[in-house]
Amino acid sequence: MTTHQYAPNLFRNGLINQAGRKRRTSNELPPGIGDYVPLWNEQSSQAHRTSSRPLGPSPRRQEWSRAVQMLGAWNPRGLLGIPLVLVIIWMLVLWWGEEAIFRRKVEDCSWDRWESWPAASAPHHAVLIADPQLVDPHTYPGRPWPLSALTVRYTDLYMRKSFQHIQATLAPDSVLFLGDLFDGGREWSAGAGSDEESDQRDKRWKRYDTRFWLKEYRRFSNIFFDPWLHGRDNGQRGQQHRRKLIAGLPGNHDLGLGNGIHIPVRKRFQAYFGNGNRIDVIGNHSFVSLDTVSLSAKNQINPTTGSEGIAEDQQHTKEIWEPVEQFLHTAKIEKARTIARELRVLHGLPENELLDHAVLEFDDPRAHTISIESDSSRDIPSVVLTHVPLYRDPGTPCGPLRERFPPTKPTADGVESPEKDDANSIHVQAGVQYQNVLTPAVSREIIDLVGDVSHVFSGDDHDYCDVLHRGYTSKSEGIREITVKSISWAMGVRKPGFLLLSLWNPVDQDGISTGTEHRTIQTQLCLLPDQLSIFMRYGWLLASTLLILLFRAFRIVYFSGLPRQANSHHPHTNSPGPQSRDHEATSASTGSRSPANSIAVRSSASRPRSISPFPGHGYRLPLDEAKIRRTEENGYELRGGSSGDQGWSYVALGKDSMHRRRGGLLGIFDEFRSSSIQVAIIVIIWYIWLLWNS
Repeated sequence: MTTHQYAPNLFRNGLINQAGRKRRTSNELPPGIGDYVPLWNEQSSQAHRTSSRPLGPSPRRQEWSRAVQMLGAWNPRGLLGIPLVLVIIWMLVLWWGEEAIFRRKVEDCSWDRWESWPAASAPHHAVLIADPQLVDPHTYPGRPWPLSALTVRYTDLYMRKSFQHIQATLAPDSVLFLGDLFDGGREWSAGAGSDEESDQRDKRWKRYDTRFWLKEYRRFSNIFFDPWLHGRDNGQRGQQHRRKLIAGLPGNHDLGLGNGIHIPVRKRFQAYFGNGNRIDVIGNHSFVSLDTVSLSAKNQINPTTGSEGIAEDQQHTKEIWEPVEQFLHTAKIEKARTIARELRVLHGLPENELLDHAVLEFDDPRAHTISIESDSSRDIPSVVLTHVPLYRDPGTPCGPLRERFPPTKPTADGVESPEKDDANSIHVQAGVQYQNVLTPAVSREIIDLVGDVSHVFSGDDHDYCDVLHRGYTSKSEGIREITVKSISWAMGVRKPGFLLLSLWNPVDQDGISTGTEHRTIQTQLCLLPDQLSIFMRYGWLLASTLLILLFRAFRIVYFSGLPRQANSHHPHTNSPGPQSRDHEATSASTGSRSPANSIAVRSSASRPRSISPFPGHGYRLPLDEAKIRRTEENGYELRGGSSGDQGWSYVALGKDSMHRRRGGLLGIFDEFRSSSIQVAIIVIIWYIWLLWNS
């Protein structure tokens, strides 16, 4: 009786009979495959049934086979979808982090979601932006390249995207900046100062001059001015005559503070951004901008002793604060003129009042004076814009919207928050080139000389603060001051923001209010995305991607090509190896020497190839034996057949069907590197496209 040896090298490209012991013919195979699979060989089956040696693995091999089947349940061809899925996930996450989250955050602040004006109202919409502070060498002097360059790039990109969505989604009528446009603007030499002023500068910044400042000015223009002009060209809301952008209010990082300001630096800033002291009528409200960093030179606090009035008698200090002082003393008159001109334009009259043509004697007082139209009965509230906040008592809480230090919770139910909360307040302190709040004397002078102040908007602190001042003169319960958040994510706040103003104050030709609303200003804090959180999400996704690709490479190297043993319950196919061919030859020779009364067995040379090189229950597709032999001799692994005859476990992507494959850790590294590069190339191209279009 012929005995057949068990062949351990199974052909992994064969078809598996999932029905168990039931014989499966080519008619039962999926369409397109049955034509290539020979029918069951009865001689092989009869020889198998008459074999004296039990076929099938030992119990230990059966246990190993079950473990391999559990771990290798995924088809290697299905594993090819993992890089594609990862690419899709990356594209969606990057689109969300670079585009969708910005649009959604700004859309959440849409005017109609929080305004509460009468139905027929047409309010004026304004946006207040504080402390962009363009990152420059002064911001992080010890940060190495390329980290410093990436910080500059991403902070600029963040503010540009935010401002573009503000223009596209909110379409404000006016945009007002509250100072600190640059971070190191006060350090860049204007090239016109005295030798003494040049010697006072930090040696680290002496090589930065006006040329570098002009580059920073172009950066600011690309971030803010260009989107604004683009909105003007598109005719946003059809209210071109109402649109204003005011960026002339300086901060301590633009000029310095108090007696630390250099006159040439201030002149350079004013030449490009305009005068910091001005009055604008916006939405029937008079907005008074004040250069309080220069005014702080008057009664400036000494950082060492805490006393006021340092260097007050020096000529240099007087040149700094005197122009602001003169503007304040004429603020009421200039405000009346500006309001009168705005009312005339609003009602279709000439901007300037027509003067009577008359011949006057030289000693006639009317020849030396021009009548100033001033009417205190006009209902045009005043709004003060200042970079440095007004003075308040130490510990005055800033409210629940402050990010870094939320208010202290009440100690018991029904008990209000304390009137003083040091953690939730703006600290009343000063230092070199900074001062958190104005002095009490300067603050009171501003309120008294401007007159009829209802709101104050400030910056400098980088975080939100809402305070009601009751100690200053006002027509209502007090003066509300809001310190606006910084719009930059590099200024110590995780969620930057800006402030929305809705102004509704209908008046007649004489400036008398015709509305029924008691309040004329509504405000809303709008928060922008947390950029650090977005980066952390990218980091988590990167780590997950690498782990998934590493696990995929491990499975492909160790499980996709493992031999699967045949048994009565789980028939498999075996890959033909040298032992299989030797066994086939032995079977043929044995059959030729069989007795005459036995059933003759046709030799392998005179019959078509069997469906299996040894008696068994598996099926396989026909392959070129010469190709198999050639690959084994050359040390290659067969990854698929010729065109139209690729194996079911074909794994290579975009490679030749025959290639050298290393095993073990080197094989895992090759597969991991290949798949990582494939994913990275597509993801990087998509990311660059998103950044470019942002």
